[in-house]
Amino acid sequence: MSAPTLDVAPWAVREPHVDTATLDVGESLFSLSNGYVGIRGTLDEVEPFGMRGTYLSGVHETHPLSYPEGGYGQPGEGQALLTVTDGTPLRLLVDGIPLDVREVRPQVHERTLDLRTGTLDRLVRWTTPRGTTVEVRSRRLVSLAERSICAVRYEVRALDGPAHVVVRSELASGAVTPTGVDNDDPRVAEALDDAFEPLAHACTPTGGTLATRTRRSGITLAAAVDHLVDGGRASSDADEHRVVTTVAADLAAGGALGITKVVSHTWSLDAWAGSLVGQASAAVASALDLGWAGLVTAQCAVLDEFWATADVEVDGDPELQQALRYSVFQLFCSAACISGAPVGAKGLTGMGYSGHTFWDVEGFVLPALTLLRPDTAARLLRWRADTIGSARERARTLGRAGAAFAWRTISGPEVSAYWPASTAAMHVNADIARAFWLYQNVTGTDLDDVGGLPVLVETARLWMSLGHEDAAGAWHLFGMTGPDEYTGVVDDNVFTNLMARANLRRAADACRRHEARAAELGVDHTETAAWRSAAAAVHVPWDEGLGVHPMNANFTAYEEWPFEEQRDAYPVQEHQHYATFYRRQVLKQADLVQALWWCRDEFTEEEVARDLEYYEARTVRDSSLSAAVQAVVCAQAQHPDLALRYLRECALVDLRDVQEGTAQGLHLASVAGAWLALAAGLGGLREDHDDLEIAPLLPSSLSRTAWHVTWRGSVLRVETTREGTTLTLVRGEGPVTVVVDGVAQSVTATPLHVPLREPTPLLAEPRQPAGREPRT
Repeated sequence: MSAPTLDVAPWAVREPHVDTATLDVGESLFSLSNGYVGIRGTLDEVEPFGMRGTYLSGVHETHPLSYPEGGYGQPGEGQALLTVTDGTPLRLLVDGIPLDVREVRPQVHERTLDLRTGTLDRLVRWTTPRGTTVEVRSRRLVSLAERSICAVRYEVRALDGPAHVVVRSELASGAVTPTGVDNDDPRVAEALDDAFEPLAHACTPTGGTLATRTRRSGITLAAAVDHLVDGGRASSDADEHRVVTTVAADLAAGGALGITKVVSHTWSLDAWAGSLVGQASAAVASALDLGWAGLVTAQCAVLDEFWATADVEVDGDPELQQALRYSVFQLFCSAACISGAPVGAKGLTGMGYSGHTFWDVEGFVLPALTLLRPDTAARLLRWRADTIGSARERARTLGRAGAAFAWRTISGPEVSAYWPASTAAMHVNADIARAFWLYQNVTGTDLDDVGGLPVLVETARLWMSLGHEDAAGAWHLFGMTGPDEYTGVVDDNVFTNLMARANLRRAADACRRHEARAAELGVDHTETAAWRSAAAAVHVPWDEGLGVHPMNANFTAYEEWPFEEQRDAYPVQEHQHYATFYRRQVLKQADLVQALWWCRDEFTEEEVARDLEYYEARTVRDSSLSAAVQAVVCAQAQHPDLALRYLRECALVDLRDVQEGTAQGLHLASVAGAWLALAAGLGGLREDHDDLEIAPLLPSSLSRTAWHVTWRGSVLRVETTREGTTLTLVRGEGPVTVVVDGVAQSVTATPLHVPLREPTPLLAEPRQPAGREPRT
């Protein structure tokens, strides 16, 4: 699989010659979303396509899960994101011949995602058999101001001769694309291939409405469509599966047909269909009242405000500049209007991972949003807090106290059928607790404003019921899987142990600050004292001979992986059985190295340097999660050039389809990770102490970096050049204390300049396994 060939530009992603061989990847890259509704970047006329899809966050269907061998506590039901009612089709016929780019061979066919307007523009120009040159311009948006609205402005122009033009505009319900669920169980296909039950349909002269309900999950959906037509004749009809509006025009040379199509979606678990149809119709009326120009103006206003507080700049690498802005744009759009639903690992850009959310979101997406768009982060945290009932139930199933949050889910319950990489990966609970704690620390708001206190309390209780104190008083966690999925079900995974320690301490601190609320949850001083005692006794493995931390008990004694022999056999999991690599020194992704970042106070500078060197030589990055972590820790260890190479890999993971998985949707953890790799990596940003900290570095190939961060209600701009770093308070009341290279500074609206320090690495730049250097 290959990615489209794209122009490099600072504020746009442009495919100058649309390649039908890379449509599936391009559809992901050109996806538009606002966190509530998302549409893939498909061609207007339906054919050809890789995977069509319109998605609503939270809208899913359930399906049976089967196991070769039964077992207690295994989830019995899976969940899958659904393709919902699709309003994108605009099928064009010119003189009776359909526009199909495989057949008409256009002279011009390009599309551009504009990061300042949030629109996807497309231009097609070809000559008909009649000899008339016809041009189609379309501009599509998913509104960031009108939550449920998708719209397109579609114009057909006969440039130099007459043409009879017919446009068939559709609103089609049901599963119109493959589900993306990799499961051959016929019961899964039965559940997902016919997921929607038609409820109602209606027609107007220029549009109509559809209402459906998912058969198993019981979600009711409604969609409405209407059109404004310039220069043509329109009529509509509808049945229970689609609304079709036909627009016809006879164009003279130079004549044009213009169509503004507006679609609205809405859904609910408990509202009746008629009410949802009314909501969708009202939303369409609102959008039509604004008109196309008004929708674009509102879109630009939202993005102008966003870029004023979140823009990123790098000088010396135009491709990286484009990739970083693209990443920040997609990060914002993934959750801008989200409500009562999670962000999946692929957002609303594709069917990868069946639309499930994982720890990646709390680990990467939420911290980045907390530092850029804290209001959006708050909505995601509230959704997670609302799933605590399912988490408590899961803990009871596992015979544990507290709450065990799902490894993968859409609505809250655990739906992973592979326990070594899910149920055993208990670190997800500490990752979630960390996201709540960081939000409180970054925003300065009350933890319970987002439902955080019960989350910290119940995850602390879970750790207490999982931990084991040995005869010497050391506290252990046995049978855990850390972030690395090539090392499963181990004892004393360092990342998990240290994250559990932080979880226990933060929960105890939160209960001290909120004693009355904690008492309502049944917490007393005896319980919090036990949490602190366990945290103090957490066992952290250490290899005295090598002078490094084993990633888990005995890891450094595992047999080494033959990297030279296996240099062409990646991903490892596609060439070797788990039994082969689970007990070998080969890592899919950063694990102990991630602890060096997230649990930085637990390590000395020398330990960071030695641990990084050791694990760099054993990490093959078969996961897109890893590059961002490695970028941050390489900068932490004073290797800015290597950090930049990892930053580039992370930022370009989708634009270059580095992992060959972009066809199924964007990698949102990498989207967020790209910003973190810049700010927390090269910028040295740390948000886990009382004051914001930065420790800027500038790689040899860059001449300037600049980025924004929101801290305690204020927006700061950080710009680094060879001459030094300039910090400016661009919004909010000052002064704001920022610790720069270990020295507290007072930042106000008057720019503060601090000299740039030279890197001071303790060890030489670490090496990677053969053939697994950063892919830039």
